[in-house]
Parts: sequence; structure tokens; C-alpha cells
Amino acid sequence: MTRTGTLLDRSLAEFGVTYMPILSRLLIILLVLSKTCLCLSADAAAPKSRPNIVMVFVDDMGWGDLSCFGNKTVETQNIDRLASEGIRFEQFYVNSPICSPSRVAISTGQYPQRWRITSYLSNRQHNNARGVAQWLDPQAPMLARMLHDSGYATGHFGKWHMGGQRDVGDAPLISEYGFDASLTNFEGLGPRVLAIKDAYDDKPTTRHTLGSDKLGRGKITYVDRSLVTQSFTAAAIDFVKQSVADDKPFYINVWPDDVHSPFFPPKARRGDAAKRTLYHGVLDTMDEQLGVLFDLIRDNEKLRNNTLVVLCSDNGPEQGAGTANPYRGFKTHLYEGGIRSPLIAWGPGLLHKEFIGTWNRDSVFAAIDLAPTLLSIAGVDGVAPATFDGEALPDVITGKTQASRQQPVFFRRPPDRDAFYGDDDLPDLAMRDRNWKLLCEYDGSDAELYDLATDPSETNNVASEHTDVVARLTKQVVAWHESMPQDNGATYKEKRRK
Repeated sequence: MTRTGTLLDRSLAEFGVTYMPILSRLLIILLVLSKTCLCLSADAAAPKSRPNIVMVFVDDMGWGDLSCFGNKTVETQNIDRLASEGIRFEQFYVNSPICSPSRVAISTGQYPQRWRITSYLSNRQHNNARGVAQWLDPQAPMLARMLHDSGYATGHFGKWHMGGQRDVGDAPLISEYGFDASLTNFEGLGPRVLAIKDAYDDKPTTRHTLGSDKLGRGKITYVDRSLVTQSFTAAAIDFVKQSVADDKPFYINVWPDDVHSPFFPPKARRGDAAKRTLYHGVLDTMDEQLGVLFDLIRDNEKLRNNTLVVLCSDNGPEQGAGTANPYRGFKTHLYEGGIRSPLIAWGPGLLHKEFIGTWNRDSVFAAIDLAPTLLSIAGVDGVAPATFDGEALPDVITGKTQASRQQPVFFRRPPDRDAFYGDDDLPDLAMRDRNWKLLCEYDGSDAELYDLATDPSETNNVASEHTDVVARLTKQVVAWHESMPQDNGATYKEKRRK
């Protein structure tokens, strides 16, 4: 008997067939082949393991603060290693120059103005005075909830600041936004870590709570201010290990707040105690503490090959602390330094191999694009594109293309922006459309126009030379502004002028 005949006989034997007429044997052979083809087809169609996603969202870190983005004073070696093994993006934007609305945008894929969160969330009276919501409506289209409902384990570890701060103790818990577990600071509810500020100059130590200790609604743990991010990363690591044990894909937010003032690095990193020295001390410490989580993922082959880490900042740096070099502006400004953010994507098993370790200097996109992008990478179907203001750009994040979002991206400054740096009367609105950047007042007046392809530092206003472009873009940004719920920014500005 031939080798082929022997194999067929073995296959027939699996069906209990040892002898039968030729025609019957042929029918059974067809059945065997059909079964084999179906199995091969099923294997080919079997979905790949769903990728884990880690979003690191750093508070108040400037575009130029990471050493892999140009900082010559501090070496952020753990984040730098992510960059060397991943992709850096030069033209990525967050959707607000201040924290709470920026967090809403990256969480929902929508402009934060839709939810009346246009400045940092404060106490109840202050929020009302500015026309700002007390918290993010839980009905908002949360990235975490969509992933959770599709089978992901979801955790939030770090600053929240989308409700549950100061005297606003009736805000929803973080778990009501689609998270299985959370640990936050004084800007949210649920389990939280509050800081003990170590003494400087023999002053007594104090607890930094801003009223959170009086709100209840979650266990409170006190740690030294320099160890808060360590608490967040430890909780995240436990969550990752449990998700692996449960064989579930995970999505986690790790949102450290070290580099938001006041700055309390460990004593060994305080140096001359100047503001920038202290800032560099907390930046270095944060990098070190995040590195423990990064190493866990990198050293586990299963996690390394199937985890995407996305790291960026929520807005520009505080003036006198971090740096946005080479860009103009700071936190609360709509110039590039206030809204352009360093972005790193890491995932050796998920990124296009050819572009690992490179810069993407061309793709223009924003934080509102991340929610639909990450849902696409996670294989979550059925979410209508109209749900988001952002666009799904999975091939951009994974390095397969250097395309940009198709639509312009719009910005509005917080209504109380002059409370930060004095009465600077800077532009209220901005938009980015391909290489053009336009800034203007609420009514479209006092337009400034910059060609970012040749002038990324916004030093040469060319509005008078391109009046047609100014007219077109001004019409678009004012129409966008008027389509959004309004805060009290215009009222504040009118009072200031009087």
C-alpha cells in the first residue's frame, strides 16, 4: 500500500472504518477532507489575542521635558527606553491647555466643551461662577466602558480630576465610568492616596488633601508626596498580574501627578530647591517609579508581544518649571507650547517593525483621536464613528502610515485662564488645519496665522499675507465655538476690558 493509502486508512480508522467497498470509502474520504478543511478554516479565522493597552497621561509635563524629546538636564531613562523601542510623534495635540478638559477629551474621544468641562474642576461655587460642570456626565462615551463591555478588565490608577474634588462629594465614583478598579488622589472619589508633604526649612509636615479627606466615599491612605506615583504603579502592577491570571485583556490608565506643582521630590533630588530644580527632581522620580511597571511588561514575553503603551502629557508645562522648547507658550495657552504634547507608542509585537525606534514627524492628530483609534486596535466593533469627534487612526499609532487626521482640530482656552499668569489677554480660540495654525478672539477678531511647516515656534504672524486663509479658518473656528455649550469666558473677558 502506498504512503497516501496508509494515511487515508489511518484517517478512516478514526471513524471506526477498517474495510468497506471503494465507493463508500470515497464518501468517507470526502467527509474526512471536509472535516480537515473546516478545522483549517476555523484556525485561520480564529481571532488573535486581544492587545492589552496602557495609557500613561502625565500631568503638566512640557513637550521638551523628556530627555528623548530634548531635555539635557534630566535623563528620563525608562521613558527614553520606551521611545527607543517604540515610535515618537512630533505633531500630537491634547485638546485643552489645562487638565480636566484634556482628560475628558482623551477619555471620551469628544471635545470637552460638549460636556461643559472647559477648565480645571474646582469647588462647587467656583465651577458655577465659570459656567463649568461639577463633574463629567457618566453618560459620556467612555473609552474604558466600551472596552470593559467588550471583555476587557479596566483600571484607573492616578489623577482623575473629572469629578469628586474639593467640596464636590456627590460626584460619581470612578467605577461608574466603566472601571473595575481604581486608585486616585484628592481629585477623585473611591480609594485614594493622599500626600503627606515632607517638611522644607523645618516647617511642620502637612497633609495635602484640598478637602478630599472630608468627603468619604473610599478608603484613604496617606503616603509621602514623593511616593504617590509609586502607589499608583504598585496598584497597576497588581491589576496587571490579576488580569494575566484571569486570562483577560486589560486596559489601564496610569495618570501620575508628580510634575504638577507644588513639587516634592525625595530629599536627595531637591538640590538648591529652586522651582526648576524641584521640577526636575519629581520628573526623574516619576520616570523611575513608572519604570517598574514598564519592566514588568517588557520582561514578560506574553505581555511584551501583546501590549501597547501610549504615553503623553495632559497639557503644556507650568511657567518657570517645565519646558515646551522649541515651542511658544505654557499651560493655559493655545500656542503650541500649551497644547502640543510629547507622545510615545510602545509595543514590540504590535508596531510596524520598520519604524520601531523612529520619529513620526508628519502625522497631525489629537487626543480625541485616541479613543476610536484604540477601540479599533482592540477589535471593538459596533461603535458608530459619529460617536466621536476624533478619527480612528490605528495605522498611524502602529507605524504603518504617517497620515494625519482629515478634519481640522479646534481649541478653546479655559474661561479663567488669566488667573494663572495675569492679564495677558491671549487668544481665546485656535485651530490646526494641515500646516496652518490660526488663533483669534471669540468673535474671530485679532487673528494670528502661522505656517507651522516653516515656523513651528509661531514667531512670524502671516495673517496679513493670507487674508483668504484667515477668512476661511476664522469662519470655521467661530462656527465650531458657537456650536458648543458656552462657559463664562466671554463674560470674564468683557469684565476685564472694562
